[in-house]
Parts: sequence; structure tokens; C-alpha cells
Amino acid sequence: MGYSSSGGPAGAGPGRRSRQLALAGSSMLALWLYALYSCAGHCATAPAHERAAPPVAAAAAAAVASSARLRARPELYYYDSASENNNNNNDNNAESAGEMERGASALSSLASGAGFRRLPQALIIGVKKGGTRALLEFLRVHPDVRAVGAEPHFFDRNYQNGLQWYRDLMPKTLEGQITMEKTPSYFVTREAPARIYAMSRDTKLIVVVRDPVTRAISDYTQTLSKKPDIPSFESLTFKNRTTGLIDTSWSAIQIGIYAKHLDNWLQYFPMRQILFVSGERLISDPAGELGRVQDFLGLKRIITDKHFYFNQTKGFPCLKKAEGSSKPHCLGKTKGRTHPNIDPEVVQRLRDFYRPFNMKFYQMTGHNFGWD
Repeated sequence: MGYSSSGGPAGAGPGRRSRQLALAGSSMLALWLYALYSCAGHCATAPAHERAAPPVAAAAAAAVASSARLRARPELYYYDSASENNNNNNDNNAESAGEMERGASALSSLASGAGFRRLPQALIIGVKKGGTRALLEFLRVHPDVRAVGAEPHFFDRNYQNGLQWYRDLMPKTLEGQITMEKTPSYFVTREAPARIYAMSRDTKLIVVVRDPVTRAISDYTQTLSKKPDIPSFESLTFKNRTTGLIDTSWSAIQIGIYAKHLDNWLQYFPMRQILFVSGERLISDPAGELGRVQDFLGLKRIITDKHFYFNQTKGFPCLKKAEGSSKPHCLGKTKGRTHPNIDPEVVQRLRDFYRPFNMKFYQMTGHNFGWD
């Protein structure tokens, strides 16, 4: 039997090396899968204060860290196939080569301006009738913000459709741009915090809040415009008008108990990841509130006073130039409806009801919104 110069049997060296490489690769893959499955359940459901990784071997920890980096950068694995260039590769068995080619094609598409569809890094989660539509329209003026126009309602109504469905709703973005969406009902949906945390624990959350009494009246006004035959605001407000017992099961009242809903979110997200925008200041000083939002999102302060003018008819600010337009833009006729006259005694009863909840909310957020 002949021997090669390396000391092994002649002709056997390449085969042995191939088997050794295959064995090493299989071992690394098995270790990575063990680490991933060990962490998966905990990572998907653990609250924010329980984020420590389970004790694993050093190599397994490195694999988990790599997985976490991919999870934090969904663009690395949620590739938009519509942007891929055809490479006419006929070697269907060369799977790893195909993956590298697709990755190169993705980078090429990004460089050419096609971009990717990413899961959102920031969400406007509430509240209904607080000013969320105005905030989103104002933010879309910023060149580094890309947002869905319609409300996806993914984390409350459409969660069963999966993250791929959700991602496909998002606009394409380039490196450095932020993907956003707004669905105000998330703030009052009990399951939403855990679901958003499972998507990404680093998601930034924005809540537009407004005087809960005014918000409730605005909510009722919207419903009244669609269903003119609904009962009066006064009759819906009370379980018993004589005793003054407020009906907290009515959604128009329940939404305004902000402290209760915030408690649910703080089980998963630290306060530093939640920004509260004043709906009142969004009207009186839109540039000031937008400055806070841009800082929170890590954006350059591009949206300033020069972007707004006050519409006396509607009673709130409008954009001098909307996204993709050279013309002034105000929100539609459904915004700024005239509120019905409400019995002052009912309004005062509601203010008394909300006061302790408002005080707790001020304490939790460290900000007095001046509703009392």
C-alpha cells in the first residue's frame, strides 16, 4: 500500500478530510440547534425583567448571540424576494452557493435603492381619538420614516396570519430608515405587549394620550356619525344615573383609564422604550412634540415649525407640504368633528371618576399632562 506525503494511505487524504469536515459541521449544527431550542420558549415569552440567558456552554452561548443579532435585524433574514435579481444559476444542488448568491443579490438591490420590507422597529400603539393619525402623517414627512398608511391590526385582530403576512404589509426601506405602523387599539389589547415582545423586545412604542373626558366625547362623536340612533352620551356613561356609578365596561370610558393599560405594558417593556405624546400639545405645539418623537426614534430633527400652519376652520395644525406632495395637506373631514353638547354635570362626574387614575398615570410616566 502506498502512502501520501502527509503520512496517510495514498488517495485517502481528501476523502478523510471531507468526512472530518462533515462531522465537525454536523457537531456544530447539533450544538447550535440545542442552544436555540433551549432558549426559544424563554426568549419568546419572558418579561423584560427576566431576560438573562439560560446557562449554556460557551459555544452554545455564541450561537444564541448570533441568533439574537439576526432577530434584532429582521432585514437579514426577511429578504424581499421581489427585489432579487435573477442569477440564472442552474446548479440546483449547490444550496450554500445559492444562499450566498441570494445574499449578494439582496445587497445589490439595497444599493440600487430597491430596499427591503422589514418588521417595524417602532409602533404607535394608542390611543384611539388621541391624535395618532395626525402624528403618523406628520412623521411621514421625515425622509427616514416609512410607514403603513392603513392600520394593520396585526397584534389584536390578525395575529393568526403570522409575521410573514405582517412584514409583507410594510413599505420597503433603505438602510438607516425606520419602518413604522399605527394601530391605536393595541394599547388596550391585553395580548398585544407579549406578542410585540415576541417579535422584538427592542421595539419602540409611542402612545398619544389626551384628556380622557374629551377623548371619550370624541369617541362617542365618531360612533354617532356612523350610527345616529345610538343612545345619548349621558345614558351610556352611567350604570345608574341616580347613584352616579360610571359604566367602565363602555369602551369609550374604559380606554381612558390609562394607568390600568400601562401596567400591562410594563410587564414586558421598560419605560425608556415608551414615549407618551400629549394630544393637546400636538395641536398647540406640533413642532415641539415632533421634536421629542424624533429624538426618541434616534432621528435628526428635520420636522420643525416651518412644516406647519394652523387651520382656523378645523382648529388644528396642517402640513404645508405632505409626503410626496408640494401642496398643503390637512387631515380629512372625519377629523375635527364638532362635539355634541354634554350636560356639564356629567362632564364633572367623569372628571371626578378619572382623577385618581390620572394621578397614578402622572406618577408612572413622570409627567403631569394637566387634565385636572
